[in-house]
Amino acid sequence: MPKTTPEQNKAIVLEAFETLFNKRDYEAAERYWSPNYIQHSAHIEPGREGLFDLIKGIPPTLRYEAGTIVADGNFVIVHGRFSGFGSPVNWIAADILRIEDGILVEHWDVIQDEASEEQSKSKAPMFGSTFPTYL
Repeated sequence: MPKTTPEQNKAIVLEAFETLFNKRDYEAAERYWSPNYIQHSAHIEPGREGLFDLIKGIPPTLRYEAGTIVADGNFVIVHGRFSGFGSPVNWIAADILRIEDGILVEHWDVIQDEASEEQSKSKAPMFGSTFPTYL
């Protein structure tokens, strides 16, 4: 069975997220998510189909931006921003993925609304170097 390095695993996660969330290429995305994908998120129905169905139901303006990404063995954590999905505020997420043989097999997440500068007690942006502007 082929093994992947932590660096390869990070690249797999970034390409998988780009393919599904930004390109919405479901056929290509099937190469990245296992048919037996285990979903631990409270926001997403079970399995790969639950994730794909969620994205199909979100406006095409959805965008995902990756920020910090770390890997340890077959686990990858990516800190990113989801925007344009129909909510009045962006979501900042820490997505935790387990990879086996180059395929995403399991997922957990921690999600919170992105704070504006006025809402932030730290006065530091939650993502990137600037605060979001909400109308």
